[in-house]
Amino acid sequence: MFLKLAHTNLDTYQHKKNLVIETYRISKAIPADERFALTQQLRRAAVSVHLNFAEGCARLSSAEQRRFMDIARASLVEVDTALDIAVALQYLTQDDLRDLGPLISRSFTCLSGMIKNCGNA
Repeated sequence: MFLKLAHTNLDTYQHKKNLVIETYRISKAIPADERFALTQQLRRAAVSVHLNFAEGCARLSSAEQRRFMDIARASLVEVDTALDIAVALQYLTQDDLRDLGPLISRSFTCLSGMIKNCGNA
């Protein structure tokens, strides 16, 4: 926000930021009694994707970059799994997730590519 680092200009940075914003928006539909369970877990995982991506971009060694990108990707899988549970419990519908799905898919593809490239550096 204040540092204006190079990774903030990447499309994937914006996708991950939008993923967090959309996750927060969608999670408002989950019942209040899930506020400290599924809702919080979903939001934490989404924020973890964005923060670990940013931290990985700030690391100098390719091994550290890969580690943080791997954590970000695992958190993204956690978001996807939590959404699957929310749909199964009928808290959300597939239609509710129409904007979030492409963000998850793009982020997963991008993170996978970055992880692969860190190994080639």
